[in-house]
Amino acid sequence: MSVGTRQKGRRTAAPAPRPPAAPSYVSGAASVAVRPALESPRRPARVLAAFPLALYLEVRSECEPHVIAVVTGEGVRLPNAVLLGESLDGVSAGDDGWVGDGSIEIGGLSVGVRRWWDPAPALAPADPARLAAAPAVLAGIRAASPRRPGLDPAGAPALLERGCLRGSLVESITAAEQLIGLGPGLTPSGDDMLAGLLVALRHLGRAAGAPRAVWLADWLAAAVTFDARTRTTSISATLLHCAARGEASPEVLGVLRAAAGHQPPEPAVNRLLRLGHTSGADLAWGVQIGVSAVLSLLGTGAAGGPTGPARRERP
Repeated sequence: MSVGTRQKGRRTAAPAPRPPAAPSYVSGAASVAVRPALESPRRPARVLAAFPLALYLEVRSECEPHVIAVVTGEGVRLPNAVLLGESLDGVSAGDDGWVGDGSIEIGGLSVGVRRWWDPAPALAPADPARLAAAPAVLAGIRAASPRRPGLDPAGAPALLERGCLRGSLVESITAAEQLIGLGPGLTPSGDDMLAGLLVALRHLGRAAGAPRAVWLADWLAAAVTFDARTRTTSISATLLHCAARGEASPEVLGVLRAAAGHQPPEPAVNRLLRLGHTSGADLAWGVQIGVSAVLSLLGTGAAGGPTGPARRERP
């Protein structure tokens, strides 16, 4: 077989194959939530989904975080994110990559992590008067927004709110089990609601001095994360594990600071509501339930917690 081609009787050499493009080396800033995955030995990974501002990389590991979000400066800074100043061109769903030894390699991109940020900064002590007014304020802003949550208020959401206000594990966990994976999308509506609730209970419970709310967050977190990986999407399961530890995006944390009285509520809530199609509204709904529960549980102490006697619940 000839290695060349003929052109008007002349034999010409076939073009030489192009060498593979050199990888593009960039620096990133990563959430401390993904530090264990990034500092472990290199492991294979796969792109679950790719968008202009973010891609989701599934690490082949049994440990959480199971999914790492790689986002540009204009993307949402999720609690499992690595932030880049570069575009994400040339990466598609299904592409293979590597994660570990302090870097991410995917397509022609090699990301070295140089800085870290905290997705769960502690709240300053809550202002009691602002906290007491927060549920009504949050409800009013949500009602005025054109963005609506993806769940019917009846059923599991109503049971979840009732259980959290009473500090009832039976009702709260029953509702949470119904909500995991409920709804379409990469992060179903039920998961978003639970994530907002878990973060609010933990952070505002501590900031307001409501140990019973933190106790409820601990038990709900254990129930939600137990089945998350088998009952919802990989991306959403990782975000639920983050929320269980109090880790959230700046938009969620901003609403918590507003509820505690440390910044104006309307701009913070509106920023959260703009996330996704229904994600922001579902997260805001979960936060609102969490704020109401913290107020309801203030002064109940830690009796009935993991180390104390079981609390008797009303039928």
